[in-house]
Amino acid sequence: MEKPRLAWALTGSGHYIEECLEFLLTLDEVDVYLSLAAEEVIKMYGYHLDDIRVKMPVYRDKAASAPPVGHFYKGYYHTFVMAPATSNTIAKCVLGIADSLVTNLYAQAGKCRVPSIVYPCDIAPEMETTAPKGKKVMVYPRPIDLEATRKISTFAYTEVVDSVDSLIVAVNRRLAVVQGG
Repeated sequence: MEKPRLAWALTGSGHYIEECLEFLLTLDEVDVYLSLAAEEVIKMYGYHLDDIRVKMPVYRDKAASAPPVGHFYKGYYHTFVMAPATSNTIAKCVLGIADSLVTNLYAQAGKCRVPSIVYPCDIAPEMETTAPKGKKVMVYPRPIDLEATRKISTFAYTEVVDSVDSLIVAVNRRLAVVQGG
């Protein structure tokens, strides 16, 4: 087997998606997983799926059983990143619902004790974010969404980050560990 890779899932959140994609595209040995909503959102922010495919393999949410999750059982991945993650995805993960490619990836990573790094879009009571076409907007996550973020941060093998900078630090720290640095 080749050396383990990083699995990175994008959901339908636009919260700092441009910055997440910019960082993601600098990495090597990564497989990208897209929810159905992520495919729509990356287009809204001006990204093209073919441009991502040139750099790394892309798996799309097209099968009911999410066959790629079996890679976790083969030691194919050393880390799972979910960034950015919608409040819907976080809520499903907290409740143990694995009914989509991304939620199934998170569940299987946990079952295989593969560390996950999660960047929820709802991380604070008030946040500025960038809408499509660059417009800055304020968002006010609901208490239930903030509670789900708090709950997922207590899960084993899960590190929740609260900014793109902390996402970059967490991913680089994992890469250093698996590369023996």
